[in-house]
Amino acid sequence: MYSHGSESLIKQARDIQEAELKKFYRRLAKLLQGKELGHEAMDSLQRLHLILSATKFTRTADLSSLCAQLLRSLESRQSDGPTHSLMQTLPILNTIITHSPECLTEDHLTLLSKKIVDWLRYASITQGGGASSGGFFTGPRSRQPVPTAELDGTVSGDFFTVLCVGQGFTDDQWMNVYSFSMLRHWLLTYHSVPSGSTIADADDRSEVDGSVVSMVSATSSSSRLLPPKERLREKAFQYCLRLIEQSDRKALKRTDTELQKACLVEAVCILDCVCVEDTSLVYRTFPCVKALFGRLSSDLTFARVLLPIAQFYLNHGEMATVDCESVWKLVFGRFPAELFNSPFLAHELLRFLRLNLESLQLRVPEYTRSFPNLLKFLAWDSPAVVDDFVDLLPSLVTAETAVELLHTMLDLPCLSATLLLQLRSTCSPISEPGGRGLLSLDAFRSASLRGLFLYLLRTEAGSGDTIDRLSTLHELLAEAADWPRVVQCAQTVPVLLHIFFSAVQLHTHCGTHVHFEGLFHCPLTRPFPIPLSLALSLYRVFSCHLLRLCKLRPSLVVDQSHELLEFAGTTANVYSKAEIYTHVVWALGEYLSVSSDSRCSVRLITSCFEALEAVLFEITSSAPPPGAACPVPRVITTLMSALAKLASRSHDLIPRVSLFLSKLRTVTRGGSVAWCTDEEDLVAIVMRGEELWSLLKTPGVAQSVLTPPPHVTTPQWHRDTNLSMPLQLRTLTSLTHTHEMNSVQM
Repeated sequence: MYSHGSESLIKQARDIQEAELKKFYRRLAKLLQGKELGHEAMDSLQRLHLILSATKFTRTADLSSLCAQLLRSLESRQSDGPTHSLMQTLPILNTIITHSPECLTEDHLTLLSKKIVDWLRYASITQGGGASSGGFFTGPRSRQPVPTAELDGTVSGDFFTVLCVGQGFTDDQWMNVYSFSMLRHWLLTYHSVPSGSTIADADDRSEVDGSVVSMVSATSSSSRLLPPKERLREKAFQYCLRLIEQSDRKALKRTDTELQKACLVEAVCILDCVCVEDTSLVYRTFPCVKALFGRLSSDLTFARVLLPIAQFYLNHGEMATVDCESVWKLVFGRFPAELFNSPFLAHELLRFLRLNLESLQLRVPEYTRSFPNLLKFLAWDSPAVVDDFVDLLPSLVTAETAVELLHTMLDLPCLSATLLLQLRSTCSPISEPGGRGLLSLDAFRSASLRGLFLYLLRTEAGSGDTIDRLSTLHELLAEAADWPRVVQCAQTVPVLLHIFFSAVQLHTHCGTHVHFEGLFHCPLTRPFPIPLSLALSLYRVFSCHLLRLCKLRPSLVVDQSHELLEFAGTTANVYSKAEIYTHVVWALGEYLSVSSDSRCSVRLITSCFEALEAVLFEITSSAPPPGAACPVPRVITTLMSALAKLASRSHDLIPRVSLFLSKLRTVTRGGSVAWCTDEEDLVAIVMRGEELWSLLKTPGVAQSVLTPPPHVTTPQWHRDTNLSMPLQLRTLTSLTHTHEMNSVQM
């Protein structure tokens, strides 16, 4: 968090009004016209930097003239003026480029690129301030230059970089650090501007700086003859290779080890950037990047470095014909499996996936197969990463993965509990507040039950199946249902289900054959023990998408008839899952017909009829079970309509449903009944029954009304040339057009 003083400054920067900002800007422009930049100019530059950086809204001050003035101040050699002014100028210049890249001209780009090359490649290699030779009469003349050192304490044998250390730094060494910090951003900005003059810079320094010859760049002395843009890339390339070489040294301080990692991340990103701009550098870069991956891949503390390496492989591996399998095994295998509880890695890896989604889908088959592993990030910290998975989930839905992905999402609360058990099983035992050890932890450690938990912890799709033992798994993890992390995870499942089914519908609409076998089995059974409100949310989402899927693919009802009938034939579902039960019954009555699927047989229609008939008879002939409310009227009317529809397709069933409907009318004449206490609801149910009974008296009419042909349900009369409506529409259009023309002429 910021200190109170820092927060106050940031608030002032955000609250500054446009008029005040323009006045401040004009004063700064006058200060920058002087030969030297004094303290007031430096303070004003810092303030402008804060103003531009402290708000997410784009400011409307014209920065082109300021940019030109700042760049002109860079034209003089560092020895001609105070370098501290350059240290203030470069950050504000970088901020201006971020906000207004259009204010840069080609001359500006060339100038700044040359200066960055100088600062990166030709900084001093001696420590700032020098070292004393000792003695009482020590003075400035007695101080001897001391070379900079590497992080392992040895003397630097090459040009200065951010990984060189000393007792102090010279001004040009600070500019080296500043230049490296903005190098990647500058390369991306420069890349978007066309190449300029190809004339070499005659004033560029030699490749040999003093008596030290650059080992990295000794083979590229011809780079002086390159155009400014290409020369900047070459120097950036050399600088990054030097950093990678320095990172292999054993740092004496722990903080320097972290600095090495940070510099490696930036170096690999810059190498990726220059290779994107100039593909000829790919072949020079890959041996170094490949060796770096081999050196770091076994140590997951370098995960933040390995992700940029994976980006490099993704962007350039195909061109260099390099085998990337080991990279993807690490990224999609070990990273989620072992570092799922690292917030930083979760953010970085999911960001990597979102930025490269299209490339991963096309070129990395391991991506879609790794969803059981990737979902561990969601199971562990749902609030932090749910937005990422909202974007990623549709890309994980394929014809082969749809069903397993659905089951995995429904098992996310189980996975969340299992991850907690996995971490704690190697540490102190989990216990409840009262001190009693948890049965779930004992089960996790049990060899006989280990397979269930290993299935949840699998790293890729298609490895094992526990659907038949879900009830056992739920019993083992029942005590974890109220753990905060598990509850948070369960709350995200309805959102994910909505996205999942929307993606499945898109595949179905586009003609992709999705394997639906088992798709309805798990959602229709009781999910992991969670609060009733969350369970109802799951059922609502599933109910909504069930109807949409059946409409897109009516044959789905025949495919899944066993699961649907098993659910619809269970009377208890009428009371506990009324909404989804209503939708399932409606789908059976609507789509279980030959017109929807030629495989629909009389036998299947009869078995469905008998299952629904038994449920309807049971709920209308007795009171609700203890503790349950009366059946929802919509459930009863939907059951009656479904029976009538099925009977209209198999006329042998008409007497049975007609008999039930006539008895229903007789029973309700006596007043209220035990299964419906509301008089208005009872009247509506009886009226619906009489309508259906009247229809079934004439089977031909009943079939036309209850199962209308497609041309009736989806009319296109405005296109049918055999009807008069198209002619009427054309006539009205012509008359309207003529009337408009006459109005214009008048």
